[in-house]
Amino acid sequence: MKKVFVIGLDCAAPGIVFDNRNEFPNINRLIGRGTHAPFRSIHPPITIPAWMAMATGKDAGEQGIYGFRHRKPGTYNDMWLSMADRFKEPAIWDIIGEKGLRSCLVSVPPSYPPMPLNGERVSCFMTPGPEKDYTYPASLKAEIEGKFGPFIFDVKFRTEDRDKLKEDLFRMTEQHIEVVKYLIKEKPWQFFMYVEIGVDRVHHAFWKFFDKEHRGYTPGNKYENVIMDYYRFIDKGIGQMLDLLADDTVVFVVSDHGVKPMKGAFCVNQWLVEKGYLSVKGPVKEGTSIEELEIDWKNTKAWAWGGYYSRVFLNVKGREKQGTIMPFRYEAWRDKLKKEIEAIKGPAGEPLETKAYRPEELYGTVKGDYPDLMVYFDDLSWRAAGTMGHKSMYLSENDTGPDDAMHDWDGIFIMYDPADPSPRELKSVSILDLAPTVLDLMGLQVPAGMKGRSVAKVG
Repeated sequence: MKKVFVIGLDCAAPGIVFDNRNEFPNINRLIGRGTHAPFRSIHPPITIPAWMAMATGKDAGEQGIYGFRHRKPGTYNDMWLSMADRFKEPAIWDIIGEKGLRSCLVSVPPSYPPMPLNGERVSCFMTPGPEKDYTYPASLKAEIEGKFGPFIFDVKFRTEDRDKLKEDLFRMTEQHIEVVKYLIKEKPWQFFMYVEIGVDRVHHAFWKFFDKEHRGYTPGNKYENVIMDYYRFIDKGIGQMLDLLADDTVVFVVSDHGVKPMKGAFCVNQWLVEKGYLSVKGPVKEGTSIEELEIDWKNTKAWAWGGYYSRVFLNVKGREKQGTIMPFRYEAWRDKLKKEIEAIKGPAGEPLETKAYRPEELYGTVKGDYPDLMVYFDDLSWRAAGTMGHKSMYLSENDTGPDDAMHDWDGIFIMYDPADPSPRELKSVSILDLAPTVLDLMGLQVPAGMKGRSVAKVG
């Protein structure tokens, strides 16, 4: 029976970690004695469904989770959030718990509310605040706060006060590392998983100051070294964790998706208005969200949500309260809209690599409250702006606060097994491979419905 320790670095990218591995001695040591590869994310490459895909071996369609929020069926503005109690597929810790094995989880999204397990859990950035019960068992909260103070779940990363943000990021991450080190030593476990959301936050807040290819980059700027300094800080913490592990512990370092520069934001709802799909009453103030608008639903065929990708909904008669599309015409309207979205050009008339997918194209099983179309503008390089009232369809900045980075398809995968300390570089590994790999290494049977393969068995 091998113990497994998983370090999750939300949004960590191969271009940083692998290309600069000599800057990170502890990560480099794991790469030099283990297996590494780009870690291909799922559709959509979004934090919540991606981490749970790793933990369950099930894609977003099987989980019925397509992002942080979901539209309630038949409504226009009512939604629910992807909290921990929404996930029904068994995760690694559920499967090993049935065998009497213990897990320790810190900040694995989503973990609020903290659901019971055989072991200990500290919840994630979706926790409303430290005044809530955020641990399992509940008594663990007082134990942690007695040693480290109230747990810091997240930072305000969409802000212009980057000096304070930088300080908050390092302070949060330092506390997380200390909590993890304490739990490694003090709690019994066979499986441990810790996810650091700070990596994602430092990317979104400081990417234009770091990436020389970003349109907003200025050489020699004040924040040019923040991202690399943060990665070095994380690497130091990883080294401290590794020093506490038993010699036979298998270690993973993984991320749920990568990162790329944001070219801009495309105002998808303004485009729907221009094309006649969406009808809005009265003048619209710049930056107004679609939830705040007075929409003429009786003359609306479609509307959309913004984000790192866009979810587009059709107004179907009998499904929506004021539906306008007859059910027998649904596919024709969806096909028409898909083709028109994919034909959208950039601000200078340049072609974009935009894909509008029907969910059933992406998944063998489609559960839950899924949109009619899932749209990646320019292969995720353009953000979808859901707000309206802008002077142009193309925005140079994010419409909901400072954010200079987009998600990318490839994260990082590193696996070090002391029983096989030989370096291997693989072309690609799927994030659906993590769960079967962990179970295989722990000597447990992989459930029949779990996607992916055990990377431990790859030659």
